[in-house]
Amino acid sequence: MKFQNLLIKGRLIKRYKRFFTDVKLGKEIVTAHCPNTGSMKGLLDEGNEVFISKNDNPKRKLKYTLEIIKVKKNLVGVNTHFANKIAYHGLSNNLVKEVTNNDSIKPEVFFDKETRFDFLVEKNKQKIFIEVKNVTLFRDEKIAEFPDAITSRGSKHLKTLITAIKKGYKSYLLFLVQIQGVESFKIAADIDKEYYENYLLAKKAGVIFLAYRCKISSKEIKIEKKIKIVNA
Repeated sequence: MKFQNLLIKGRLIKRYKRFFTDVKLGKEIVTAHCPNTGSMKGLLDEGNEVFISKNDNPKRKLKYTLEIIKVKKNLVGVNTHFANKIAYHGLSNNLVKEVTNNDSIKPEVFFDKETRFDFLVEKNKQKIFIEVKNVTLFRDEKIAEFPDAITSRGSKHLKTLITAIKKGYKSYLLFLVQIQGVESFKIAADIDKEYYENYLLAKKAGVIFLAYRCKISSKEIKIEKKIKIVNA
C-alpha cells in the first residue's frame, strides 16, 4: 500500500481525546488526526519521531493524519484504517504464503447477523474466512505482541471463527505486524488472559494463526515476511 502523498517528519508532543495528536513541525505545532483508537501502549512518548500525511480537502477539519511513529529505532504503522488495505494487497499478490492463488477475495463479509470478518477467500471451492488484527505493541525490541489492551471484541471473533469451522469454513487469523524489525510474535497473556485462553481454544479447534511483519517506509507499507508465533 503506497501513501498518496509524501509524508512529513515531525516530533510527537502528545495524543489526547483518542483522536487528536499534537505534532511539532520545525517551529510550528499542528494537530493531526489519530486514526488509532487503541491504547497505543509504548508508542506515545513525547519527542518520538513521527510521520504525518497532509490532506488539502477543505471539508476536513484536520488537514494532517498520524501515520507512523518511530520507537526504539523501529518504525511502527499506527493507522489502523490501512490494515485491511495492506492485507488485501498481500492476499492479492500472494505475499501470505498459506493463502495464495485465490479464486476470489471479498472484503467485509458477514458470517452471521452480529459478526463480519475482514475477508472471505475462495480457493478450489473451499471458503476461507480471514480476520486481520493490527499489531503495534512491542515491549521487547524483537517481539511483537497482541493485544495492547483488553479486547472483548477480539475474543468474540475467536469464538466465531471456531463456529465457522464447525460450519465447514476454513478459518485464519492474521496478525498484521506493523512494526519494523521484530523477529517473532506472541499473545500478550498478561494484558488479556481471557483472549489468550480463547486463542488456545481456537487453535485447538483448528483456527490457523499467522503473524506477518510489514516493511515500513515513508513511501509505502506492505507485507514483508512471516514471523514465528512463540507461544503457539
